[in-house]
Amino acid sequence: TSEQIEHLHRRFKQLSQDQLTIRKENFDSIPDLEFNPIRGKIVHAFFDKRNLRQESDGLADEINFEDFLTIMSYFRPIEMNMDEEQLDRFRKEKLKFLFHMYDSDHDGKITLQEYRNVVEELLSGNPHLEKESARSIADGAMMEAASICVGQMGPDQVYEGITFEDFLKMWQGIDIETKMHVRFLNVDTIAHDY
Repeated sequence: TSEQIEHLHRRFKQLSQDQLTIRKENFDSIPDLEFNPIRGKIVHAFFDKRNLRQESDGLADEINFEDFLTIMSYFRPIEMNMDEEQLDRFRKEKLKFLFHMYDSDHDGKITLQEYRNVVEELLSGNPHLEKESARSIADGAMMEAASICVGQMGPDQVYEGITFEDFLKMWQGIDIETKMHVRFLNVDTIAHDY
């Protein structure tokens, strides 16, 4: 809505400190993001050219307000008047955004190492969990992904990684449409001491 766009524009101006573009370091002023264990992945997602719907890979150095709106569109809630086809496309867009967060080398697959990195980051705040335990959790999850996506594998088969099609299978039945949101958009939560 125009009201939401105005709200996002105020938030953009606050983040950019009234500049025409936002850089990665502008996200340092977001309190809700400061202690998030996957903060780096979230910030990278805002600058990932795949999420900006650009043809090239890699990261943009800065984003303008139009880019910011593009990224924020992944977090909009479902609309009651959406038909099945629109809901399916909406869901796939959200999942593609998440997939890109995991696929850090942009090769179209989430490898075991990429998945281990995310799990280790997510569990890094737990002082009672050793790195080896985090790796075991990631390995188990990757084996589960292989069984869901490939089925029974032979002893000499190697699961190369999770493709986007595999990712869709894994998220089947999970309500991503209402769970994927951003809390830090509230303009009032930011300290006004620039």
